[in-house]
Amino acid sequence: MKTISTLILLALFTTLSYGQEKDLGHDITVTIDNVTSNDGHVLLGLHTKDTFMKGHGIQSLKSKIEDGKVKVTFKNVTPGDYAIMALHDKNDNERMDFDSCGMPQEPYGMSNNPMNFGPPQFHLAQFKVTDDNLNLAIRF
Repeated sequence: MKTISTLILLALFTTLSYGQEKDLGHDITVTIDNVTSNDGHVLLGLHTKDTFMKGHGIQSLKSKIEDGKVKVTFKNVTPGDYAIMALHDKNDNERMDFDSCGMPQEPYGMSNNPMNFGPPQFHLAQFKVTDDNLNLAIRF
């Protein structure tokens, strides 16, 4: 009987402890309101300095375009330094297309909307997640 009581109490405390957990991260909501067409999708990646320009990022989202606008939310982002890259993948091939000179053929943008020539750089798109949810606007 003592063993059964111990098991019931253990199960109860385990269940309650999971109910007490709370999210440690925050939401980052991104809006883009100047997409030139509803063709394809917009691909977005949340990056750290280590993943920037090296792949999909720590979170990746794909969004439909409605009336030239996109709104997505990266969920449960822990505090730290990040950058967001967005691409209007017009032909839905899941990658950036380039011309023969290496120039991008599809619109793209980054957090902070830097206007730079040459490859994107993390420090220009960098923002900090602290203890609040964020709302960011990206322009192509």
